[in-house]
Parts: sequence; structure tokens; C-alpha cells
Amino acid sequence: MHQDIEEILISEEELQTKITALGEQITHDYAGKNLLLLGTLKGAVPFIADLARAINLPLELDYMAVASYGNSTQSSGIVRIVKDLEGPIDQKHVLVIEDIIDSGLTLHYLIDLLRRRNPLSLKICSLLNKERTRLKDVPIDYHGFTIPDKFVVGYGLDYAQLYRNLPYIGILKPSVYSETAQPEKQHKSMAEEA
Repeated sequence: MHQDIEEILISEEELQTKITALGEQITHDYAGKNLLLLGTLKGAVPFIADLARAINLPLELDYMAVASYGNSTQSSGIVRIVKDLEGPIDQKHVLVIEDIIDSGLTLHYLIDLLRRRNPLSLKICSLLNKERTRLKDVPIDYHGFTIPDKFVVGYGLDYAQLYRNLPYIGILKPSVYSETAQPEKQHKSMAEEA
């Protein structure tokens, strides 16, 4: 276990088992449809890569980067698009692939934006659903795990751009991101949790 991890919350094996099950369900639900998996950068990259391989259908991949965290462990409430889609979605069934749903602010903004682009359908698949009161409600059509309201890293999730490469989801020790943590980590940007 990495020295900055307090506890492994979801193991690599548990992640892969759940992703396989999600892929089978999505394969069933989207059979015969023009499916676009829309990943949110950067956190959803490992999840969308594994999920796409678990879906037994022709599909397209695209990415957006939407940020609301800045240099904090809490959402600022200010959402900005860092990278937009490469093409139109009006002839596609769009499945937004998220790493984690936290406050709901970022994802609510993203869903409103995508609806205005008139996709054939628009649904959400999130690997993690954090147990907390949402600032904005968002419908989760597919989700992997419900987790406690703790700061988690690994499998794409980061703190100060670190820990994304851990093969599991772990709870980060509070001492890593507390006021007394290393200053160079405090000034780097954070993950775009939704």
C-alpha cells in the first residue's frame, strides 16, 4: 500500500469485476444504437478505457475536460470547459463516463450543456457515487460503487495531479492535503471531480 494511503477502499479486482458487469449491462441496453462514450478528463481515463473494452458493441469515444476544483479539495462552484468535444452529438446516444460524482455541480453543468446539443439520448455512468448531500441533483443511470464522503485517489482520481496511476481506489491520508502539507502540492491543480 502506498505510504500516503490511509485505506484501500476498492481493490483492483473489485474494480474490474464491476466494470465487466457494467459493460455487459451497457451492451444489452445500447444494442443497435449509435453509442458515444464521452469521458471526462482526466479522472475518467482508466475507467473509460476498461469500460470500452467491456462493451461488446461498435462505439465512439470522445472527451471533455470540465473543471471546478482549482487548488482545493472542495468544488469552487465555478465551472469552466477546458476541452470541448471534437464533433456534433445530435445523431448519437451519449453516455457520459465519470470517475466520481461528488457535489454534482460540474456534472449538472455538463449535462445541461450537452442537452442543448440535442443528442438522441443522454445518460450518465459513474464509477463512484459519493455519499453526501448534493448541491445539484444529477441522475445516475449506471454506477459502480457508493463510497463514503472521504477524499479518494487512485484509478484516475488525483490529488495535485498525483496518485492517478494507483490500480485501486484509496482514501488519502488527511495529512497529505491538510494546511501543513507540503506547499508545492498545495499550489498544483486538482482533479475535476463532478
